[in-house]
Amino acid sequence: MTILADFIKRYAPIVERELDRLLRPRAEEPAALREAMRYSALAGGKRLRPVLVFAAAEACGCPPSRVARAAAALEMIHAYSLIHDDLPAMDDDDLRRGKPTNHKVFGEAMAILAGDGLLTFAFEVLAGNAASVGLDAKSACGLIRSVSAAAGTRGMVGGQAADIEAEGLLSKRSGRRELAARLRYIHLHKTGSLITASLEAGAILAKASPGRRAALRSYGRALGLAFQIADDVLDVAGDKKKLGKKGSDRDNDKLTYASLYGLEAARKEARRLVAGAHRHLRLFGARAAVLHGLADYVIERDH
Repeated sequence: MTILADFIKRYAPIVERELDRLLRPRAEEPAALREAMRYSALAGGKRLRPVLVFAAAEACGCPPSRVARAAAALEMIHAYSLIHDDLPAMDDDDLRRGKPTNHKVFGEAMAILAGDGLLTFAFEVLAGNAASVGLDAKSACGLIRSVSAAAGTRGMVGGQAADIEAEGLLSKRSGRRELAARLRYIHLHKTGSLITASLEAGAILAKASPGRRAALRSYGRALGLAFQIADDVLDVAGDKKKLGKKGSDRDNDKLTYASLYGLEAARKEARRLVAGAHRHLRLFGARAAVLHGLADYVIERDH
């Protein structure tokens, strides 16, 4: 078993248990809302962001178990983004991870509220983890600021807005340089920002040095961009049964690396970025073995 596979086997159940515990039904909350939140947060998936929180903490010398709540919080933010991304007003997808999307089960209004609930609850959970490891006030504020910026208009939400604005640009024959700049912005923000924030969260909770945090941010930017490029390729060439979704980029006239550069050039760029991600980890030595494995996984995965 590889180091990465062994790490995931040990820590994926921890985040599953943490999500289940945190999202248990509460008497003071509408039952249907909590059910909709649980439906998407506990629907499985790669759990990439929680694994990044755990792996960053380990690379910085902190036991991964001490950041379990933060790992669950980052997965809640990711789950919220998927709920909203699947809505008819966005990508209009019927399937996610092989199951009906949230709005298909609970209706659009409840799906929107479930996403809102997951996003806001995530910050309550993050604050609790900061308190549990004894972060000082400045570091705790830095943790919340880092994750909120990554999830908001300067990060994921901004990237999603830019993605919507870019629909149809290929058919309008916009300039290639303009399209390339837009595409890089979309991927760095829509996907890369939350990946980088997951690493940053693990490092802050581990009380890592500024140099280590900077190295992990650089690694995260390269990893996030490579991950989304690989997603673009899989949307065209991947096995839809393994992906658990239809693949809607082409139907929605999305601007992607596959549509702009072609499949082989997109694969080549993902490999180049992963090589750069490996270089950013030199500072950590053997403690970064899992992060090295994750970088390779990004371009080797088939779903």
